[in-house]
Amino acid sequence: MTRMTRRNFVQTLAGTATMAAFPARAQNTGAPLLVAAPGTARLAPADYPETAIWGYGGAVPGPELRVPQGARLTRQFVNRLPQASGVHWHGIRIDNAMDGVAYMTQDPVEPDEAFLYDFTLPDAGTYWYHPHNRTYEQMARGLYGALIVEEPDGAPEIDGEEILLLDDWRLTEDAQIADDFENLHDWAHAGRLGNWITVNGAGSWSRPTARNDRLRLRLVNVANARIFTLSGQNMSGWIVALDGMPLPVPQPFDRVVLAPSQRVDLIVDLRGEAGDEALLISHERDGSFALAGFPIGAPRRTVGRAAPAPLPPNPVTPLGNVAAARRVELRMEGGAMGGMRGAMMGGRMQDMRAMAAEGKVWAFNGRADMPDTPLIEADRGETIRIAMQNDTAWPHAMHLHGHHFRQIRDEDGSLGPLRDTLLMDRGETAEIAFVADNPGDWLLHCHMLEHAAGGMMTWLRVA
Repeated sequence: MTRMTRRNFVQTLAGTATMAAFPARAQNTGAPLLVAAPGTARLAPADYPETAIWGYGGAVPGPELRVPQGARLTRQFVNRLPQASGVHWHGIRIDNAMDGVAYMTQDPVEPDEAFLYDFTLPDAGTYWYHPHNRTYEQMARGLYGALIVEEPDGAPEIDGEEILLLDDWRLTEDAQIADDFENLHDWAHAGRLGNWITVNGAGSWSRPTARNDRLRLRLVNVANARIFTLSGQNMSGWIVALDGMPLPVPQPFDRVVLAPSQRVDLIVDLRGEAGDEALLISHERDGSFALAGFPIGAPRRTVGRAAPAPLPPNPVTPLGNVAAARRVELRMEGGAMGGMRGAMMGGRMQDMRAMAAEGKVWAFNGRADMPDTPLIEADRGETIRIAMQNDTAWPHAMHLHGHHFRQIRDEDGSLGPLRDTLLMDRGETAEIAFVADNPGDWLLHCHMLEHAAGGMMTWLRVA
């Protein structure tokens, strides 16, 4: 996402004792391959041509990776794209050197080069992977896939499971991806919003089921900027996990909002009659429509099941004394209809016109480029609070790498569920708390990808 050069970034961090070493490039490791390459996909209906995409394995979505909790994942990433790329393992609390952030945790993987990713998966749940170099373009071209870490025990009793990756595409009249990736209007407004929505790369996705079937639906919002508001028809159920982390008590599923990069695990029972269709519905400003269909057949059982038990919790370090924790502030500024007149960029104050000429239209704490120093330097194991204020006219999905956090609720100071991405509406304030227990340099940024590229990116260091 960042336009910072490796030279500039290394100069920024030169002399710091904790700077991560760039792992060596991998050659002939014998590890399974994960190849990023051009391909084609049937995104639009059959009377349109297939769409040229970029994908892992040349397909959309990329291969589903499914690994037991506590196991190692090893993949030799090979880049067959015309741009440098890499893989970020979204939501996984892994070693910093494996986080896949170009110019921060590793060199970008140049065309026809390779890199070995090798790490342990500490947490069960629904995760995903995507590039972290020119992310606003590479993800818009289709570069993403699901990563499922399975519970060793305590998995729910279900009749089936589906992973649903929700995306929107900006397609031209001949069903090709519009190449206006650096459209400044998108960057300064809501981000790149598409005109065609897919589930798992299909414009019309369905799966036959039976009355009273119980399904686990793992939903992932892989869109650049679209926020999905979802409900069900002819289904009832429970939310059992958010951003990969199990809820202590499953919550009734009525509606759920998914910001870019967020995930939700649902357990749903299909309630329609044979011949009906259960639907996952997206609610948009111009109406509601079905994202996914489940045609209902004859029942395999005559009665439903009791409510599901909670999923086994993941081994996330409990928060320390939140009231006494160190507190830092993060103010979001800029964008269209915002009040920002200028920000620090390139070491000096610049006005909005000069910023826009460099593709920067947003700022954190008055700075539009990656700061030389981290937002915070935390001791390992320290509980940290970040108070965020959205002083813009647009929503933002704030994503923290390498950790999960809890929101401190304004009403009573209680703690929300564990998450790695928080949606903040215009004018909203929110405070999060987390234990900085994963050493390294970690990004904190808006996951509306155009907003991140346009200036909404900072970092923190855990000693």
